[in-house]
Amino acid sequence: MNRFILDIEVQQYISEHINADVHKIALSKSPFKEVSAKELSTQIKARKKAEKKMPTWFQQKGIYYPEPLSIEQCSSETTAAFKASLIKGDKVIDLTGGFGVDSFYFAKKAKSVLHCEINDELSQIAAHNAAVLGVNNMTFLSGDGIEYLKTTVETFDTIYIDPARRSDAGKVFMLKDCTPNVVEHLDLLLNKASRVIIKTSPLLDITAGLKELDHVTAVHIVSTKNECKELLFVLEKDAQTPTRIISNTLNDSVKTFSYLNEEKAVPVIADQLLDYIYEPDVALLKSGGFNMIGQKYKLEKLEEQTQLYTSNELKQEFPGRIFKVEEVISAADLKKIKTSHGNVLVRNYPDQADQLARKYKIKPGKEFLIFTQMKPSRRIIIRASILQHY
Repeated sequence: MNRFILDIEVQQYISEHINADVHKIALSKSPFKEVSAKELSTQIKARKKAEKKMPTWFQQKGIYYPEPLSIEQCSSETTAAFKASLIKGDKVIDLTGGFGVDSFYFAKKAKSVLHCEINDELSQIAAHNAAVLGVNNMTFLSGDGIEYLKTTVETFDTIYIDPARRSDAGKVFMLKDCTPNVVEHLDLLLNKASRVIIKTSPLLDITAGLKELDHVTAVHIVSTKNECKELLFVLEKDAQTPTRIISNTLNDSVKTFSYLNEEKAVPVIADQLLDYIYEPDVALLKSGGFNMIGQKYKLEKLEEQTQLYTSNELKQEFPGRIFKVEEVISAADLKKIKTSHGNVLVRNYPDQADQLARKYKIKPGKEFLIFTQMKPSRRIIIRASILQHY
């Protein structure tokens, strides 16, 4: 950590060049003796990445930034604030603290937070920034959080851990393939805290994760703007309740959908298309509760394998997109869509969106053309206008 970067003149340079070409700066001569051109470039690039993701840090003077990759990998303020709502008790340990965004928000709720980070420089950076931000109930440990748990006599109310994926083979992975290996250390974690929160990649298969872990009371699926950001497995040492799957869409408002038994839910299949079409947010789709979605929001499915729903009522509490049906076109009458304008959506339809757009010369437009099917295996095209994006 080069503390000359914190000099007023250097900080002013970084602020004034926030929109500059960082590659050009990196290749130019630095105007400062103690700060290299590469260091200036790194600070500018990382700070720029924080602008929308972490506005509290971006707007605060005197923040020191790590390599941009650390900013890319850390939580946004939106997701960190949500995670803080899941912690239990007054004493929290973040075993994989990183840049410190999660710990910062934990400290807003808990009385004390211990931030562990195996990368010494990143630990120093997080400690410096916490002081700049006025946080006084966080302590910092530079070292392996798991090894610390093994040797300390301390216990905690909540342990938070974000294991890093260490396998590059394919998109599907297991928790045991991450570092730290939470499966291997599960007994240790549960002996040191009454609640354990494990963050995983949104790519992790929830069923596979539940097979690897015990004592899971809830799995939270977190999305923003219809993009799945992370999964959070909440474990309780003395858990006696079944696992609840909870989808959380964090946009202008927080919308939550949860269920216990998808198998017991019976879908209502629509006989005809009604006034509105509902497309679930990715967090709902990730949950796998396709029948429960219809049951909770009193919607009818277009077809068993079509994850679109319909209703004559406008339900703005629904987490996802809502369309107003303007026209229904049968697959036998596709000439009606030639040279039309609209965004092509394909849901349970044999062709790809770009293929259909080229084939029928569909140009971009404000409306939507939804290619899908209803029962019994009836292909249709729905011309619709969008009423709600999230």
